[in-house]
Amino acid sequence: MKETLQDIRTRRSCRKFQPRQVSEEDLQAILEAGTWAPTGRGAQSPVMVVVQDKETIARLSRMNAAVLGTAGDPFYGAPTVVVVLADRSRPTYLEDGSLVMGTLMLAAHAVGVASCWIHRAREVFDSEEGKALLKSWGIEGDYAGVGHCVLGYAAEQGEAPAKARKENYVIRV
Repeated sequence: MKETLQDIRTRRSCRKFQPRQVSEEDLQAILEAGTWAPTGRGAQSPVMVVVQDKETIARLSRMNAAVLGTAGDPFYGAPTVVVVLADRSRPTYLEDGSLVMGTLMLAAHAVGVASCWIHRAREVFDSEEGKALLKSWGIEGDYAGVGHCVLGYAAEQGEAPAKARKENYVIRV
């Protein structure tokens, strides 16, 4: 239990990755953890799409940057992107996908892999290009993009200092 609490306290978002790919052992551990994330009524509405080929990551990066109106790489050079999607027909789809994202990031930290939640997946996969990409991946149905979980090994070692927790974060009644 103490290790889990320590992982929660020390996990940070990474914004500079080594080009080296995540090991298969680490990736499998992270993905398995994601499948155990809680979901409303245990429906398991999310799906995770693992992308490791450079061309597809570049395409996703370009699509994501277009939402921002920039040309930079919003994935920070991460060699693995896990796209988390969730079935909109479930009333808790957004919460379910968010729990998967959080679980992926905590699991990644636990095995020494850096991560960051990259937003704009909804806009990317609501676009015609995004819908066509989902279809090419064999994903049918009304899926919403919840987030891109970028994974890799941090280019800079060392833990970034955490911001102080705000006052009145917890209110007891």
